[in-house]
Amino acid sequence: MGNKDSKAGSVELNDATIERLTKNTSYTSEQIHQWHEAFLRDCPNGKLTARQFTEVYKKFYPEFEAEKYSAQVFRTFDSDNSGSIDFVEFLLAVNMNSNGDVKDKLGFAFDIYDINKDGKIDKKEMTKVITAIYDLLGEENRKGDNSPENRVKRIMEKLDMNDDKNISREEFVEGCLKDDILRQLLAPNV
Repeated sequence: MGNKDSKAGSVELNDATIERLTKNTSYTSEQIHQWHEAFLRDCPNGKLTARQFTEVYKKFYPEFEAEKYSAQVFRTFDSDNSGSIDFVEFLLAVNMNSNGDVKDKLGFAFDIYDINKDGKIDKKEMTKVITAIYDLLGEENRKGDNSPENRVKRIMEKLDMNDDKNISREEFVEGCLKDDILRQLLAPNV
């Protein structure tokens, strides 16, 4: 999904990139130029690194541990697995989060949980992300029913409709659409 030119160091917007972004986002050419200028102010080389991304997260959650969760989100934004987020990846993700429909946003949330990108979420992946969310939000009560492991067990029971010990994208999206409490837990910004 990333723009190869920006990965190679070019920070210029070409006509093909603008056309692609106007077709795949709700932004006009002028808005894309404005976003690009702002992106380059923060990332003059046209790349957002994992460290920079985490620093931004820390500003929103200064009192808690943002590293683990921000790493999961960064991995999802870095769609070409280059180790950095270029402007195209950035704007596509921003657009989806701001303007996407509920199913698109839940699909994006699914991608955060699907750490190994195999199209399904297993218990280990879910536990890792739930633990990262607890760290991010400063959740200290991690015993009994509120332990990440027990919480994941209940989530898996609700979402794993075919009992294959994994949650597919469809199970995740449909389950979250049917259960507001589950959606608030797994995808709070949706």
